Amino acid sequence: MISQRKNRQLYIDIQALATLALMNEGILHPIDKLMNRNEAHEVERTHLYKDHAFPFPFIIAPFGEKNTQILKNTQKGEVLDFVVDGKIRGHITTQEVFEVDKKRRIKQIFGRYDESDPDIQLFLRRLGDYAITGDYTLNFDDIKIAKQQILDAKEKINAKHTSAVMLSAKPFHRAHERLIRITLEKTDLLVIFLLKPYKDDVLAFKLRQESLEYFVDNYLPKNRVVIVPFENTYIFSGYNNAILESICAHNFGCDKLVLNRNHNGMSMYYDQNEAKSILNTYEKLGIEVEIITEFVYCNQCKTLLSSNTCPHGQHHHIKYNSKALMELLKAGILPPAVLMRKDISAMILSRIFPDRFENVQKIYDAIFPNSGLLESHNDEDFYQELMNLYQTTSLT
Repeated sequence: MISQRKNRQLYIDIQALATLALMNEGILHPIDKLMNRNEAHEVERTHLYKDHAFPFPFIIAPFGEKNTQILKNTQKGEVLDFVVDGKIRGHITTQEVFEVDKKRRIKQIFGRYDESDPDIQLFLRRLGDYAITGDYTLNFDDIKIAKQQILDAKEKINAKHTSAVMLSAKPFHRAHERLIRITLEKTDLLVIFLLKPYKDDVLAFKLRQESLEYFVDNYLPKNRVVIVPFENTYIFSGYNNAILESICAHNFGCDKLVLNRNHNGMSMYYDQNEAKSILNTYEKLGIEVEIITEFVYCNQCKTLLSSNTCPHGQHHHIKYNSKALMELLKAGILPPAVLMRKDISAMILSRIFPDRFENVQKIYDAIFPNSGLLESHNDEDFYQELMNLYQTTSLT
């Protein structure tokens, strides 16, 4: 229950609230509390907590002058309210307050200290001078709801094996489809964790979720796939995110996590001609991690395949680069259907550029075949029919 007393307040953002909720719901197990100074130093030294792997100390250091002044004179046992966007969302009973070495903290998260890095700049703007530890209570149910969603899906089909993939889907493209289908072939239930951004993005999370749900609803067996919004908070922004995602997937109830070799935080390297990643340096993650090779479209094989199984060189390979696809979409250009499913491209463009055309119905009727009857069409219909024309080959 949230405290009704008039407590002093700590101002945090939704990312900090979500991160605290991940711990509260056991998703960051073995982490079961905010670490004090000694525990933080020990985890930094060993990368272990209670004999389990964890890459850095789990602390909260709220940013801002008001927070700093409050924490500097907070006494042990004092109750402070967590305030997010003007609303009380929880409270913490102070156990200890200690000073944070910001440079060291940045290195723990990112593996380096580079103030020119935009992600590090963003992190610095939200990292305070003092950390607080103690028991806390939250009013935030998103993580609890996600846990129950997975449990219900497992019980519904009596799943013995549950695999997970982590996707940003910015945007959702054909290589994502292949990754999902390959994973689904080897498991009873597939959990797709759709990563929620910790900063604003051109492609809104709601639209990414809508496009992924559309694919699952129309092209996959629905009862074997569950989409879970995943709080991709600031602690996942560094080079440890593959490790953290493995820990989280395991604690959400998955026994296998499938990652692409190009996934952020993999830190791939070769040891005696064997491909390894940062995951090889950690034991006791509690989950099988499969690393999938990059998918490409070969213009000789005429299909989408793993680069490991194609005999042709890179000069024949069309790559699924999410940033490049986003540049096309931001410019209002339909990506070729070999890269993105046309109905998903149409959905995204119609949302990014609402009411783009002065009279889309007039253009539609003037170009595309029709039955002669009056039919109403929107921007999304227009983009789909336009892609159909792009795919026409009789005159090319």
